[in-house]
Amino acid sequence: MFLPLTKQEMINREWDNPDFILITGDAYVDHPSFGAAIISRMLESNGYKVCILAQPDYKNVNEFKKFGKPRLGFLITSGVVESMVNNYTVNKKKRRSDVYSPNNINDQRPDRAVIVYSNLARQAYKDVPIILGGIEASLRRLAHYDYWQDKMRRSILLDSKADLIVYGMGERTIIDIADTLNNGVSITDITFLEGTVFKTKDVSYLEHILLPSYNDLLEDKLNYAKSFKIQSQNTDAINGTILVESYGDWFVVQNTPTIPLNSYELDEVYGLEYERDYHPIYEESGGIKAIQEVKHSIIANRGCSGGCNFCALTYHQGRTVSARTKESILEEAKIIIKCSDFKGYINDVGGPTANFFESMCDKQTKYGTCKDKQCLAPCNQLKVTHKKYLSILRSIRNLPDVKKVFVRSGIRYDYLLLDKDKSFFKELVKYHVSGQLRVAPEHISSEVLKVMGKPQKEVYEKFVHQFDVYNKQYNMNQFIVPYLMSSHPGSDLNSAIELAEYLHKTNQHPEQVQDFYPTPSTMSTVMFYTGVNPITMKPVHIPKTDKEKKMQRTLLQYRDPKNKSLVKDALILANRNDLIGYEKHCLIRS
Repeated sequence: MFLPLTKQEMINREWDNPDFILITGDAYVDHPSFGAAIISRMLESNGYKVCILAQPDYKNVNEFKKFGKPRLGFLITSGVVESMVNNYTVNKKKRRSDVYSPNNINDQRPDRAVIVYSNLARQAYKDVPIILGGIEASLRRLAHYDYWQDKMRRSILLDSKADLIVYGMGERTIIDIADTLNNGVSITDITFLEGTVFKTKDVSYLEHILLPSYNDLLEDKLNYAKSFKIQSQNTDAINGTILVESYGDWFVVQNTPTIPLNSYELDEVYGLEYERDYHPIYEESGGIKAIQEVKHSIIANRGCSGGCNFCALTYHQGRTVSARTKESILEEAKIIIKCSDFKGYINDVGGPTANFFESMCDKQTKYGTCKDKQCLAPCNQLKVTHKKYLSILRSIRNLPDVKKVFVRSGIRYDYLLLDKDKSFFKELVKYHVSGQLRVAPEHISSEVLKVMGKPQKEVYEKFVHQFDVYNKQYNMNQFIVPYLMSSHPGSDLNSAIELAEYLHKTNQHPEQVQDFYPTPSTMSTVMFYTGVNPITMKPVHIPKTDKEKKMQRTLLQYRDPKNKSLVKDALILANRNDLIGYEKHCLIRS
């Protein structure tokens, strides 16, 4: 049974009022790929009454009163995706569609949804605790650069007028908060929980690191680079420190991260009674498209040790990898098989990075992840194995009625190559690719890859070669589709031309190229804003003008006739007229 989405559904359960009202910018989908579903089901399993206020009319405060006054609090998330990213393209143009809304129409979610919802909830019931969570609140928990306004913004805790932020993966934390509130403790006194952010006027009793103040960040961009370096070094639950940011009379305090859930705790989360579909109320409007890809997929692991600078996973989920047990994953697979619309295909078994399934290092359990080293440098302490993951894939594909099990959530190919046991690589090619294997080299320029935190070109080429070898060995007609990014910090016209030459040489024709999108609280976004690498404090080239961005993007799609003029301009500007002509190596004809 779905949790109440309407007042009548709440009445049908004979509730006078809920304990919590969970407000989300997404339509209500009760599937464990959606954070709102996990949090609401966790609370339900611990005896709390939760109503879902999905995509409320944000111009009408009465929408926030329709379930009545919640006994313990409002829980607010923008949804699966940050609302500004969901609403706008990298060129800051309004997106036409929203797969998390009925009929894909992009008009149900406000910009800066968390702030809008929180202020309306406060207007509806002034004395009800407001707790923020999800990706938007998590990545904006401290002062941050906002790409859409091109300026620094305060912690979202202040602009939203909320009481508390739960950052990262919040299952354990939200139950602690609920129990504490239920025991009569005021929300203003909940300052002691890991994985939370609160505001206070007194930090004298805390052992903490004082970050540059908000005024310091406004006065000098380099202070933001220094601040973010400290933040990036304190994302681990074992060795992280409390961080404090000053806003005049107020301090925003980030407690240390919560310890990642262990295998059995993850099993509990994904074993809850989900309906695994969107609420029936959306049927008349065509359903919710976002469920299609994940409905027959299994989330198996969490955390990422990859260290990609343009990705927020480290800041949100942390670098420590944890995974569910084989028994739990197989049980979910059996549930999927019983679905009436199951056609024999498990779309994915993975997580942030599918083949990160076990702890990367024995020292992490005791000391936490290293503050100044990346696991995939590679470090000589790195443990490389795919045995558990491969065992799970084998078991799922041998279940009755399963025709194919795909791995689509991403493979870290440098880690794969480090495994001396080639069993997983071979079986990946033989059994788990759906015609195309999408991987993310992102670029091939050595300098750009260093700035990105990605492996060098030679590693990618070795992976492609080995993939082709196994492809032929098993008589498979499968292809690698690379994700490529233009205009990332560190990339100039010469770097883009180098990548274009590589595509020409290898006869690749990318249909889509992703422009770098400066989303909140990534290392690359900090570079974009400050012009320096926060780790080294050395200057980094930043493609900021529309013209340079367009040139870099069109260079990667130089074969498209409509790009010829701009490609020519770029080549001339970079003094690469040798690539214009009729010779074999030329990108375009003169």
